[in-house]
Amino acid sequence: MRAVNAVGVWGTGRYVPERVRENAEVAGTVGVTPEWIAERTGVRQRHVAADGQAASDLAAVAVRRALDSAGVPADRIGLLVCATSTPDELGPATACRVQALVGAVRAVALDVSAACSGWLFGTKVAHDWLRDADGPMLAVVVGVEAYSKFVDPTDRATAVLFADGAAATVLGPVDPPGGLGGFRLGSDGTLADRVLIPAGGSRLPADAKTLAAGEHRIRMDGRFVSRFIREAFPRMLHETLGAHGLTVADLDHVITHQPNPVLLHRLAEESGLADRMTVVGDGVGNIGAASAPYALATAHAEGRLHPGDLILLTVFGAGMTWGSALLRWSGDHHPLGKERSS
Repeated sequence: MRAVNAVGVWGTGRYVPERVRENAEVAGTVGVTPEWIAERTGVRQRHVAADGQAASDLAAVAVRRALDSAGVPADRIGLLVCATSTPDELGPATACRVQALVGAVRAVALDVSAACSGWLFGTKVAHDWLRDADGPMLAVVVGVEAYSKFVDPTDRATAVLFADGAAATVLGPVDPPGGLGGFRLGSDGTLADRVLIPAGGSRLPADAKTLAAGEHRIRMDGRFVSRFIREAFPRMLHETLGAHGLTVADLDHVITHQPNPVLLHRLAEESGLADRMTVVGDGVGNIGAASAPYALATAHAEGRLHPGDLILLTVFGAGMTWGSALLRWSGDHHPLGKERSS
């Protein structure tokens, strides 16, 4: 019987557009002060894609940087998963656009749609794909959002939080005990109307009425989402630790979705993880499916991840969706090390 592969992270990459929208610019359009935004959300600035930049353009930069980090060319990738809720178009998959941009000519390309949870859902797809692969194979999972194209600049609930960005991970075989495991994913479709873009799909196709009503913009019940996260995070933390006989003290890092830095700092304090949670939302805002991998890429780039470190990954998003997993960081050593430069 063929042994399954342990799958871990070979490289990471991140990208945010050049244009920065400070709190002072946002505050005037939503009727609050810059200080109010900072105190309530913790977000200081967010990045905004240029008029000609689509989600695939942002994702392609992050993927190239992740490939550089891993030391592998694009034609080594066998699977490319793109997680986004702001695709280039309803079809084809944005992953196909990214594939063409980066030259991943051998990759199977597909999208995963799970809103802000998308990157971890996509990582589960890639993990299982690679574990069952017949021979060595690599995958890329990229989370990307171009939320600025869909935000109502006068809506306080969304305009102060949502922004644009992308982050990617290269996944491949690693030596045990390194790698990913302990995935726990969930969804509750009865809550789908709490965060959504109402129009533009098959339920409400685009027409003059939907455009006039602003139904192509993101709508969010902010109070509900905050309550949902406050319940979901500690539940995922304790369920994951309990399932593996671990305690909070066993965790070296926590990488989570970044909906609101103030909320994250509060959750970290309450869970005894204040010194181990990577928070990046203050500088980039909520970049949806890119948030968690952006935090992971940031921790990696800043040299905070060391071989053997145990990382808790947690996500939550529209749908409503949520998920968690464990990642034992394997560093720069991989079983295919000699092949990486080929």
